[in-house]
Amino acid sequence: QGQLDESGGGLVQAGSSLRLSCAASGRNISDYNMAWYRQAPGKEREIVASISWSGANINYATYSVKHRFTIIRDNAKNTPYTQMNSPEPEDPGMYYCNSVYHIGTYYFNWGQGTQVTVSS
Repeated sequence: QGQLDESGGGLVQAGSSLRLSCAASGRNISDYNMAWYRQAPGKEREIVASISWSGANINYATYSVKHRFTIIRDNAKNTPYTQMNSPEPEDPGMYYCNSVYHIGTYYFNWGQGTQVTVSS
């Protein structure tokens, strides 16, 4: 399986923006639909946004995320990204990327994630 290295998290103020990156190795992300996931304290990891292998199809988990997050991918750099704008109280958590869950598996090992904290 491939490896993932998320980065870009930190303390973000309401009204600002943050760009999360996910450097992949060991496998080419161009072969997979990719996604960003969030795990809030005390909760299970959940999908936030997904992007097809070509970038043509994008889905967001909620209306709020759809209008504030932008998921993109750079297959040449083997890196998916997500741009987070105007963070809200629902956004804090550990953010991970991975392939979209498919036939009972993820195609990359989970990385360490990158923590996002929102200050008012």
